[in-house]
Amino acid sequence: MANLGNPRNTVEIIQKHGFIFQKKFGQNFLIDTHVLDKIIQAAGITKDDFILEIGPGIGTMTQYLAEAAGKVCAVEIDRNLIPILEETLAGYDNVTIINEDILKVDVAALAKKENGGRPIKVVANLPYYITTPIIMGLFESKAPVESITVMVQKEVAERMKSGPGSKDYGALSLAVQYYAEAYLVANVPPNCFMPRPKVGSAVIRLTRHREPPVEVADEALLFQVIRASFNQRRKTLQNGLGNSAGLSVTKEDVAKVIEDMGLPPTVRGEALNLKQFAELANRLEKAD
Repeated sequence: MANLGNPRNTVEIIQKHGFIFQKKFGQNFLIDTHVLDKIIQAAGITKDDFILEIGPGIGTMTQYLAEAAGKVCAVEIDRNLIPILEETLAGYDNVTIINEDILKVDVAALAKKENGGRPIKVVANLPYYITTPIIMGLFESKAPVESITVMVQKEVAERMKSGPGSKDYGALSLAVQYYAEAYLVANVPPNCFMPRPKVGSAVIRLTRHREPPVEVADEALLFQVIRASFNQRRKTLQNGLGNSAGLSVTKEDVAKVIEDMGLPPTVRGEALNLKQFAELANRLEKAD
C-alpha cells in the first residue's frame, strides 16, 4: 500500500472514496513523513508493544505504527472512514479497527483482552475540541497506560507543561503533572495537515508516573480543590474555594488552612504548585 505520509497518496485515496471532511470530528490528516517519524520515535515503540491509536483517520500514522509495533488497535468514530481504513491497512495483519467513540471504550478491558493487562502505549493525532476529556479519561480509567504520545493544539501542549504564575497554568497543567511527566517533542506548523488547521500544533509525550509525585488522602478532593481554584481565575483562593458548591468547607476553614500553610490571605490558585495543592487538599479533608 502507498505511503499515506505523501500528500499525493492522501489526496488520491480521499478522492477515490469520495470522502468529505467532517468538521464535527475535527478531522485534520497528517501529511508530513518527518513528523510521523518523530512521533513513532518519541513514543519509543518496539515489537513488544501494544498500541492504542485514537482517530486513525485514513490510516496514515497507523501504517507507521503497524511497522514498528507488535499490535495496533485503532479506534475511529467516523464510520465513513472504516472502508478506507480496511483498504489502506489491508497489508497489515497486526491491526484491529474499532468503529467507536474512544470516550465510550473500556480501555482497561481492551488492554486485558488484547495485551493480557500489560502496559499499553497510546498514540494519537487528537481532534482539538476533545483533547482534554480524552487524556483525562485515559488517566482516570485506571487502565495500564504507560505513555501517551499525542498531537495536540500547541496552546494545549503549553498548558500541560506550564508551572505556577504563568498565564497557561491551570487545572489541566496540574492534572497532567499529577499523572505524568510531560515532554514537548516538536512543534508542528499548519501546512503539515490536510485540511490546514487555523492554529499551530505540537507533539507531546506524557510518560505516566509509577506513583503520583504527591501523597493525597483523597484524590477526588484534590481535583475538586484544583478545579474550584481555577474556575474563576481572578478570585482569591479563599473566595474560590469558599464559594464552591462542590466543596463542603466554609470560608473560615479555608482561611485557617491558608494561614496555617504560611500563605498570604489574598493568594490565588495560580500561585500554588502541585505539592501545595496536595497539602491544601489534605488539610481541608481534616477540616471537613
